[in-house]
Amino acid sequence: MIDRYTRPEMGKIWSLENRYHKFLKVEILASEAWAELGVIPGEAAALIGKNASFSLSRIEALEKETRHDVVAFTRCVSESLGEEARYFHYGLTSYDVVDTALSVLIVEAAVLIDSGLSELENILIEQARKHKETPVVGRTHGVHAEPTSLGLKFALWLSEVRRDRERLDRATEIVRVGKLSGAVGNFAHIDPFIEEYVCAKLGLKPAPVSTQVLQRDRHAEFICTLAIIGATMEKIALEIRNLQRTETREMEEPFYSGQKGSSAMPHKRNPVTCEQVCGLARLLRGYSGTALENVALWHERDISHSSVERIILPDSTIVADHMIQQMSRVIRELVIYPGQLARNLELTGGLIYSQRVLLELVESGLSREKAYNLVQECAMSSWNTGRPLKEILAEENIVIEQLGSKKLESCFDPGHYLRQVDHIFQRLGL
Repeated sequence: MIDRYTRPEMGKIWSLENRYHKFLKVEILASEAWAELGVIPGEAAALIGKNASFSLSRIEALEKETRHDVVAFTRCVSESLGEEARYFHYGLTSYDVVDTALSVLIVEAAVLIDSGLSELENILIEQARKHKETPVVGRTHGVHAEPTSLGLKFALWLSEVRRDRERLDRATEIVRVGKLSGAVGNFAHIDPFIEEYVCAKLGLKPAPVSTQVLQRDRHAEFICTLAIIGATMEKIALEIRNLQRTETREMEEPFYSGQKGSSAMPHKRNPVTCEQVCGLARLLRGYSGTALENVALWHERDISHSSVERIILPDSTIVADHMIQQMSRVIRELVIYPGQLARNLELTGGLIYSQRVLLELVESGLSREKAYNLVQECAMSSWNTGRPLKEILAEENIVIEQLGSKKLESCFDPGHYLRQVDHIFQRLGL
């Protein structure tokens, strides 16, 4: 993923240096475990722990010769050791190291992503509370429906972000496993204690059963979870984009001093961040499909997943983290136009209050069918003529007889539609 999308902390997690540090940690812990079993001398394990080191440039040079990154790594580290080098990588196969280290990297990335979601959650709580009593028009099928609360929009997003955090936690636990079980996963040349020891030290759990690799349904679930998180960010961004349309303009993503919206049109203030987020969500969904393709491998393993994961695992975590950071900034600095909210609320001339009138007529004694047909006829007249619905209803004798002018007037109060907002907020702990 290109650098401008990468937070320094996330970039460090996926750096080659950190990857090889994790390799080295697995190897040192394995040596310690072998020493505890008495298989290798304790002094040798101590020297490995003290002196083992690597050089990225040397690994690169050795990889050009060996065409195998783990062999290049083990040779490089062995060059930093003395006689104890004979016990380095003892009893292990490459993916005992690679997959166990990879799980640690994924968990580190997940922790960082969750911290971003936590920040976004707090921003949404603040905006939800701030706008709890702000009436706005609700839309279904893109058409004005009934009044609602602007705070409920933020509350809705908040609830989904909380579910995303729960999903991420579950997916992280699924991938929080290691394996040091040998070339086909049957511990032919390694004691299960080694796996248990190393995993415990790394904060992982031993996979109950594995082949040469950890099974890729774990990684697929994690990346699919990131795709769902991306879909949440897209959902929020798409709503802001729609509400930023010139004809609507109820809210707008921040536009900064010196920012330019168009090379040709000086007036442009485009929702570029939200558009970028919507685009990146497509990328994450693509990665999820690729991760699912990695689940089926030949027999006890093949290498078809390996090259793919070197791209999709760093990229998917980087992209998801970037999207979260961008949406946190947008929502924190979101520009809201109260005057336009109020104007749009009345844009249809009161059509959005039709159900309230319908229910009041039913309550007054009319059959639902008769009340519905009456209100619909008046609503269609309002649509076609542009006259306010309340005026047209007031000309219907049956409406005045059943409701009276005062009751009819009360049907057009947007406050009625916010009566249960407190209840919803209480459900969310707000």
